[in-house]
Amino acid sequence: MTALLPPALRLLDLTLGYDRHPAVHHLQLDVAAGELLAVVGPNGGGKSTLLKALAGVLPPMGGRIERPGAAARAAYLPQQSDIDRSFPVTVLETVAMGLWHEVGAWGRLGSARLARCRAALAEVGLEGFERRTLDTLSGGQFQRVLFARLMLRDAQLILLDEPFAAVDEPTADHLLELVQGWQAEGRTVIVVLHDLSLVRRVFPRTLLLAREAIAAGPTAQVLVPANLLRASGLVEAFDEHAAPCEVPAAAAHPHAHAHAHDHDHPHAHGGHCR
Repeated sequence: MTALLPPALRLLDLTLGYDRHPAVHHLQLDVAAGELLAVVGPNGGGKSTLLKALAGVLPPMGGRIERPGAAARAAYLPQQSDIDRSFPVTVLETVAMGLWHEVGAWGRLGSARLARCRAALAEVGLEGFERRTLDTLSGGQFQRVLFARLMLRDAQLILLDEPFAAVDEPTADHLLELVQGWQAEGRTVIVVLHDLSLVRRVFPRTLLLAREAIAAGPTAQVLVPANLLRASGLVEAFDEHAAPCEVPAAAAHPHAHAHAHDHDHPHAHGGHCR
């Protein structure tokens, strides 16, 4: 009998937010190693917040994130709108940042690593762009640069926030092929998306998030009208001006609130957690 692989990610009673205002409540989820998972939901539902936490950028307010084994190092791609392109840096220099984990702040790239950077650019269709600066690129070209940088991270966990937004269709198709290729290599890929038709067509599993998990599992079972309607209603009812949350000490322990969320929590509408 083949032994089951441990999950690449385990979210245990996870609550996330900013300035003590929760944005994601009591999330329980296992993500299998090698899984291709879409995260969808209405605007303001906490999708980007979740990815920031998985990348280690945002600490949990309560609960915890476990990253067993190789998934400890993540490659994270935020939305293009979150990235400053005005800094005078070249395409090659940007891609080389993907090797930070190998060379550190003061290490030299050397000819072998430079060759890897050029190979990554060629793989995303940007051979010959090495000396271009970021401010001269189109949105699609810039996204290809970011994908090349991700490739050099060589991480087992890849987190992508709206990677196909603001790019042309040929670029989106090319980048999607790269994403599917990463999963075929056994990497775990989690992608925030708004295009539900793409999710239904390509992604086997989906998390529907609206400040709490509405549903998670096989995409066809998650993206049903009742779930989508409930997700929309929860976000519309949320009060962003509610008093800040007082996170109890028990929130740090996943067994303190580990039940399934088949009902609406009052704090999901008022901005509190308990």
